[in-house]
Amino acid sequence: MIKSKILKDTVILTVMQLLLDSGALLLNVFITKNLGTSAIGILSLTGAFLGLAGILSNGNAFLCTSRLISEELGKPFGDPNGILKHGIKLCLLMSAAVSAAVFLLAEPISLRFFSGAHMTGALRKMPIALVTGAVSACFKGYFNANRRAAVTAAGDIAEFTARCGYIIVMTLLHTDITEDTVCGIMIGGIIAGNAVSLVLLGAVYIKTYHRSEGRCSITFRRYASLCFPIMGGSILTAVLSSTNDALIPICLRQYGDSAGNALGQFGVFEGIVIPTLFFPSVVLCSLSGIIVSEAARAKAAGNRMRIKQITERIKACTLMYSVFAAAVLIRFGSRIGELLGGGDLAGRMITMIAPVVPFIYMEIVLESMIKGMGLQSFSSLNYLAEYIIRIAAVLILVPRIGFYGIVISYYASNVFGNCSRFVRIIRETEAKSALLRTLLLPVVLVFSTMSLSELILRFTGLTSEKLPYIAVFTIIWGAAYFLTFSALGKVKLFSKSEAVLFGDNAQQTMSRVL
Repeated sequence: MIKSKILKDTVILTVMQLLLDSGALLLNVFITKNLGTSAIGILSLTGAFLGLAGILSNGNAFLCTSRLISEELGKPFGDPNGILKHGIKLCLLMSAAVSAAVFLLAEPISLRFFSGAHMTGALRKMPIALVTGAVSACFKGYFNANRRAAVTAAGDIAEFTARCGYIIVMTLLHTDITEDTVCGIMIGGIIAGNAVSLVLLGAVYIKTYHRSEGRCSITFRRYASLCFPIMGGSILTAVLSSTNDALIPICLRQYGDSAGNALGQFGVFEGIVIPTLFFPSVVLCSLSGIIVSEAARAKAAGNRMRIKQITERIKACTLMYSVFAAAVLIRFGSRIGELLGGGDLAGRMITMIAPVVPFIYMEIVLESMIKGMGLQSFSSLNYLAEYIIRIAAVLILVPRIGFYGIVISYYASNVFGNCSRFVRIIRETEAKSALLRTLLLPVVLVFSTMSLSELILRFTGLTSEKLPYIAVFTIIWGAAYFLTFSALGKVKLFSKSEAVLFGDNAQQTMSRVL
């Protein structure tokens, strides 16, 4: 029986995220086979623009509400319902303004952002997606802060199921697929998903609502002032990310590719390579939202020791896990890329970018700690520097060496950005760094256990590197790797004093592993 609330929520969110990421990969494969790689490129550009508009319309409402409601819960007589009302009010004001701008400027946006594609009609449907998405994000933040991961997971699953079902049905119904059609299908799917999620989360909130005994500790104006730094960082990141995505097809055309080939290659990168690289991170993505909430509660309570303990645990566990994930992608990247329909290009890209995966995965947990502790200014400046490096590499290198320039941009930006995050979080929490020792042992063990696993598989008769072989090899390899870590005493149990740091049911969680 899982008694730890943190571990239980992580398991729930991990299973949910694993299902969603698997579904997203299969959806990309379906679209690639039915519409071609250029359609994935168009979908990726549409998604980038929708993501930018979504951030502008809600300012990362999930993070804002999750953090501020968590702080309210950490106070003796707070009112989390009041914080939720402030969040919904702010999101409605922002999404109404952005929706009006998108509706009025739909034609120039479609001509410039989509390189001349006439998607005015599709873009004018976006206000529905923006408003429903903003309010839904507020509810998700509320349930996340209240440690009700099952509700958040149910909302995400309902949203993905509705969006995926809409996209598949509309794709099969349309025989003549144009850029405008693809964009319309994408936006329609998001509207369907957001609407279903909002109805479900709203119904659960109404059913479980209870009036708080205390009063909300902040006014709406104060809520907005606390959210603006978080929003600023999120908006900056979204703008830079969208700019980077929009520049890649343009720079590929400068390298010598046609418009169709450039969109096709961009589609392979965004639809196959990136989801594959991030697929193993589902555990960390699930944990990240909980880390924000826990760090915010500890900060509100002034419990620096708790923050230090969380930092040391997630650092060691993240490096242990991410090194293994990177090794699997290096070993099987070429075959995975081909099996997913991305061909030789996807396979080469996965294999080449895989060594930087530990840095990418560290970003997930370090940014959660940074945001939970309220270090928004540092986060924004660090993201700005990171994307300046990435965009500069794309502009300079991609027109000269093609896709290899994208690889270099990922290495340079991720290594710089995450080393900066690591140094800042260590200084802020006074946690032990020991980065080389923590990183060196997983690297040594992962390659030694790989050789052992290859030796074991020779006796099974499985020699073809198809999906069954990859799955069996990874299971044996992972078991040997993590069992070796346990035998060396590197996967430690919590002591009684450490368990107290994690709040709820602390006396019953002596044997858990973070």
